[in-house]
Amino acid sequence: MTTPFPFTAVVGQDDLRLALLLNAVSPAVGGVLVRGEKGTAKSTAVRALSALLPEVAVVPGCRFSCDPAAPDPSCPDGPHEAGPGAQRPARMVELPVGASEDRLVGALDIERALAEGVKAFEPGLLADAHRGILYVDEVNLLHDHLVDLLLDAAAMGASYVEREGVSVRHAARFLLVGTMNPEEGELRPQLLDRFGLTVEVAASREPDQRVEVVRRRLAYDDDPAGFAARWAAEEAAVRQRIVAARELLPSVRLGDGPLRQIAATCAAFEVDGMRADIVMARTATALAAWAGRTDVLAEDVRQAALLALPHRRRRNPFDAPGLDEDKLDETLEEFSGDDDPDPDPDGGGPGGGGQPPSEPDGPQGGDTEARPEAGEGGQPQASGAAEQSAVRASEPFRTKVLSVPGIGEGAAGRRSRARTEHGRTTGARRPRGALTKLHLAATVQAAAPHQRARGRSGPGLVVRRDDLRQAAREGREGNLVLFVVDASGSMAARQRMSAVKGAVLSLLLDAYQRRDKVGLVTFRGSAADVALPPTSSVDAAAVRLESLPTGGRTPLAAGLLKAHDVLRVERLRDPARRALLVVVTDGRATGGPEPVALAGRAARLFAAEGVASVVVDCESGPVRLGLAGQLAGELAGTAVTLDELRADSIAGLVREVQGNRRAA
Repeated sequence: MTTPFPFTAVVGQDDLRLALLLNAVSPAVGGVLVRGEKGTAKSTAVRALSALLPEVAVVPGCRFSCDPAAPDPSCPDGPHEAGPGAQRPARMVELPVGASEDRLVGALDIERALAEGVKAFEPGLLADAHRGILYVDEVNLLHDHLVDLLLDAAAMGASYVEREGVSVRHAARFLLVGTMNPEEGELRPQLLDRFGLTVEVAASREPDQRVEVVRRRLAYDDDPAGFAARWAAEEAAVRQRIVAARELLPSVRLGDGPLRQIAATCAAFEVDGMRADIVMARTATALAAWAGRTDVLAEDVRQAALLALPHRRRRNPFDAPGLDEDKLDETLEEFSGDDDPDPDPDGGGPGGGGQPPSEPDGPQGGDTEARPEAGEGGQPQASGAAEQSAVRASEPFRTKVLSVPGIGEGAAGRRSRARTEHGRTTGARRPRGALTKLHLAATVQAAAPHQRARGRSGPGLVVRRDDLRQAAREGREGNLVLFVVDASGSMAARQRMSAVKGAVLSLLLDAYQRRDKVGLVTFRGSAADVALPPTSSVDAAAVRLESLPTGGRTPLAAGLLKAHDVLRVERLRDPARRALLVVVTDGRATGGPEPVALAGRAARLFAAEGVASVVVDCESGPVRLGLAGQLAGELAGTAVTLDELRADSIAGLVREVQGNRRAA
């Protein structure tokens, strides 16, 4: 067995180590979500924790790790008699990103169940992780339905598998740890809320600390066993402290004062639901036990808030994570139960210390945006040489669904129709490989004509492997939504560009909700740039969009050709994910030789390849040239104005795209 890197040898990352230890003391805290850039010891710390956990007693031969002192009465391998058991180390089970539902929750052997009448259940990773650690690296890349199953099991402490009338339940209590790189996409807020604690990690910027990280890593790689031996005493001390804290935990008292502080803090930060209050209470109790105390103090409540609330403050992917610590301290002070009527001894009145400094920043920021607009509003844009500073996007709004015609087979999502493992049943087929979703009616229908030949004349049905039919299901897939945004001088009026950015931001929010990948190509001046390569991180796209400058000529052809290159490369990487091209422009083309003809030829490349496309027409003014509509015709797509992006008339957009393509 590989010697793990010692937990106590991890340099820095104090919040990460504390959050992991608190869950080791009290698994009821609900797990840890670790957010951070690559190479920040996320996986190393989790694997090191498993070696610190005390050994567990199990019923010999039980595949579900039942506790011999109190066996699970519904254990599929039971019933077990209470008595002495065998000791084994706590397990750390890793859930791979590409795992199937059967691998996660377990699977019934449907062939044996039908042919032999035997209820044979093969446990999954949830059973393996019972009374240990379940580690999910890149949890944000898991399919949503797997994350739902995972978090439901963590919340209920049990896993349920029900298929074709056969039901299995087994205990599944584990320490859930998920890691993710925010640049690769966010979890939905509903799923974020299901993790008890969250920690943001980043590499140290202190040279001495970075040197120590490298020194320890090199020493471990040269001699893992020897390095671990040098840290054995520290590891043993932490292990003993975990055991002592677990024993002390039932004696810790959460008084009315700390409980009021918890409730007031959650209310002050406008956290939805009551899960945050419960998690904070459990975390504060675990902190007190870890410190060797039987009373919860205000410092425990404060630390619990810093670990339990930041990820619950995010209402959409564009909200910045984090917590205002000044506001937190003011709330705790106000509800501390102190008799002093003035909660702010430094003067300024309640809330006076934190509010005034923030007020100048808001208006000042607004003035910074307003002054250039007043100065530039009368400047001519025809020369194409001037460049404007970035303008802020208008408020995002709810858009209608844009989808790709036909049926795909891409990654699960919520945009376009696709053949998936989940969704409504549309038919049956012979299984390719292992049978997962049985179509019972089709199986019976296939087996029925052969009963006399198989010697069956009375009631019952003889089913053989050739009779089995797999359910064909139709669900939804996520697409690659590639935005091609005109940032040239023809659209550089600041108010207009603000509306354009607001529209793209709205479409980005829609892409986040539908689990799409997004990319961003911009064109202005004399060239086009890939502002954001295709990614699952729509908040990264929003950041690039917000800082997008405008001005210059309109190289429309360059923008389309750059988008064509992006899609060509992406098809090689992910051929099953279909693309939706969204061109945001007024349709003008003024950059390069023969700009209009070249733009038309570039657009026809997409039409020839059958790429679904939509042109968001940003032309304004009383006289409109209709150039965006002409571009949509060349793309075999459809044009929609900014105003129509909000309207019900866009519901038929995809059908029109499909009809135009067939007519062409």
